[in-house]
Amino acid sequence: MTEASNDIPNLLGADLRETLARLDQVDQLERIEGAHWDLELGGITELMALRNGPALLFDRIADYPEGHRVVTNLLNNPARTAVLMGLDPSTHPLQTVRAIQKLYANPKHHKPVFVEQGTFAEVERFGDDVDLLSLPVPKFHELDGGRYLGTACSVIMKDPDSGVVNVGTYRMMVHDERTLGLVIRRAHHGSMIMRKYWERGEPAPVAAAIGTRTNVLFASFAGVPWGTSEYEWASGLTNEPVELVEGPVAGLPLPASAEIIIEGSVPPEDTRREVEGPFGEVFGYYASGAEEHAVIEVEAMYHREDPILLGSPPMRPPASSNATYMFYAANLWTELERIGVPEVRGVWMLPTGASSLLRVISIKQQYPGHAIQAGLAALSGRTGAGQIGRFIIVVDEDIDPSNQDEVLWAIATRCDPEADVQVIRHQVSSGLDPRLEPEKRRSGDMSSSRAIIDACRPYHWRNEFPPSTGVSREFAEKLLADWPQLFGAP
Repeated sequence: MTEASNDIPNLLGADLRETLARLDQVDQLERIEGAHWDLELGGITELMALRNGPALLFDRIADYPEGHRVVTNLLNNPARTAVLMGLDPSTHPLQTVRAIQKLYANPKHHKPVFVEQGTFAEVERFGDDVDLLSLPVPKFHELDGGRYLGTACSVIMKDPDSGVVNVGTYRMMVHDERTLGLVIRRAHHGSMIMRKYWERGEPAPVAAAIGTRTNVLFASFAGVPWGTSEYEWASGLTNEPVELVEGPVAGLPLPASAEIIIEGSVPPEDTRREVEGPFGEVFGYYASGAEEHAVIEVEAMYHREDPILLGSPPMRPPASSNATYMFYAANLWTELERIGVPEVRGVWMLPTGASSLLRVISIKQQYPGHAIQAGLAALSGRTGAGQIGRFIIVVDEDIDPSNQDEVLWAIATRCDPEADVQVIRHQVSSGLDPRLEPEKRRSGDMSSSRAIIDACRPYHWRNEFPPSTGVSREFAEKLLADWPQLFGAP
């Protein structure tokens, strides 16, 4: 396995501008000038993602001054995820997942440190001077209900009982110059915190940071356990405390190195809600439609003189604007090992399955029922149970779970549907699930079934299973090394 280099802390602790400079050095960044914020920017982002292209930095955006930029596709493929992890872009995807898993294992938390001023404070606007649309907020998809400022943001809240700070990535649509829609699934920590304030009849203080250091961005979508501050967890990725600034309006700790910050509050949902959406979500559908959701009443806005808005619009698979599926895979791999499933050789989320619908586990079978045990265990931990899922596919160790063709071949040749597919009912789903029946959706029953597909050789006669054809991995590596004139340098 390729080991991470000694500069991992510097990369994970890098601010957005340092990250873009690093991507530029390894030819993973493309600059685009003159795109329009209304659909054109989003369309280019999707078409480049389908071609597995580089990260995109948009400038001279229509209607906006030079220097007001948008970056997309920052983290949408294994090569760029490897770069941000301090690995070579050519690192095998499973090796990158393993590196993420190793990095996430028992990090040493540090208390954040407060500094006097953040880099985001070059431009400050308060009250009626706030204008969210002074930023080049894109309308990403043709049927979107509006322009989305928050797709790769870090929404910051503080639990009123414990004082623990929570940082999560939730979507935010611009309603007007001073109002943002805020959509958080009810089971997420941010929703739990908001409701605590609302039960007291109080608005929930909130802030949102865009364009943070990499470790804070990772923490925002990492699924940190309840009661643990994402800031403290993020510090463990770099072994250095996160630098914060106390927000003068909401009183919340703000990442000092962010590009853009907003502060405000979320009034109780029984006093104000606005129609939000529709929004093209990660599964490739507008399943949640246009619905009333909570809003952020923005009281302050700060940004760099030449701000960079980080965008991560969901796309119809196989296009993807971020590789969070690799982080979900790392978390699931850890959960399987903690539960006690032996000989797990790899875990992957097929991007075609929109991050979590198609999960693949590779094992070296040790006993009858091992494959089904792995599948059931994958439904038990927070990643397995908390994320929307559909199929869990278990394959032998000779199958690369990150190779979709190999996985489909294993299903087609090693799985007898009658004997090797088990359906588990009443599993977690959400309003984003396009297959959720209208009657269930109306009643609030957000549950669905999941299937475990045993695509391993049958254990009791695995030694009699016909041997597979094809060049062995070892011989293939030798041929690639011996014939660079045919295949290029290894």
